[in-house]
Amino acid sequence: MGSDTAYLIFGATLCLALAGIIAFYFSRRRKDRVEHAKYKMLEDDD
Repeated sequence: MGSDTAYLIFGATLCLALAGIIAFYFSRRRKDRVEHAKYKMLEDDD
């Protein structure tokens, strides 16, 4: 296995990991929890 192949495998692994994180974070199940934090910041403290 040459260094080009190793870099290709490493880059593909990083891309798949990033895609997995994005898919997990933006899944429809988690949308309410994510949006709740946004609206909580916008609420008045009074």
